[in-house]
Amino acid sequence: MDEQGVIKRFLKAKVLTIEQLVSMLGSSAITARRKLKNWSAFTSINMNGRYYTLPKIPHFDHDGIWRYQKILFSEHGNLIETMCALVEQSQAGLSAQQIAQVLELPVNSSVFPRLSATPGIRRERHQGRFVYFSEERYKDQKASLTLVQEFSIPSDAEAVMILVEYINNPNIDIPQLSKLLTRKGIKVHPNAIYTFFAYHDIQKKIVDTG
Repeated sequence: MDEQGVIKRFLKAKVLTIEQLVSMLGSSAITARRKLKNWSAFTSINMNGRYYTLPKIPHFDHDGIWRYQKILFSEHGNLIETMCALVEQSQAGLSAQQIAQVLELPVNSSVFPRLSATPGIRRERHQGRFVYFSEERYKDQKASLTLVQEFSIPSDAEAVMILVEYINNPNIDIPQLSKLLTRKGIKVHPNAIYTFFAYHDIQKKIVDTG
C-alpha cells in the first residue's frame, strides 16, 4: 500500500500500532517509525506507548487529553511532560490523586517519584498527602491551595446536583460546572467542587463519540 493509502486507512482507524503500520507499509519497523516522525504522530501516554494517532485525529479536552476507548493521548508530549503541564496549569497545585484522576493512573504508580524529581516541580506534604507545585508559580499556587482548603465539602443535596450535572456534561470544567449550577439555583464555589472531586476520588468517564 502506498503512503497516501496508509494515511487514509490511518485516518479511518484513528489509532494504529507499529505492527499494523509495518504491515500496511510493507516495511521495516525502523521505516514505519520514521514515517510516524515525519507525520508528527502522537504516541499514547498509556498502554506502554503502543498506539499512535495522526495530528488531525484527536480532539483534546481542556486538560490537553484525548481518550479513544481506553487509549490516552496528550498534546503536551509524553507522560511526565503531561503531568508537568497539568501541574503548571493548575490553580492550586495537584495531588497524586488528582493527577491520577485525569490520567487514569494508579495513585501508587511508580511515575510519581519520577515527577517529584523532575526539574521545575516541587512536592510538599499537605493534610496527609503530597501536592505537586510548579516552581515558577509556587507562591500563587500555594496561596490558592490555602484558599481551597478553607472550603468545606458540599452538602449531600449539593453533591447530588454536582454529580447529576457532571454526568450530563462530562466534558465541562469545574468553573463552568459551578456557573451551570448557579443558574439552576445551586451556589457552589468552584473550589468546593474541586475539593469534593478530590475527596471522593471521582474519575472522569468521558465517552468517545468521535
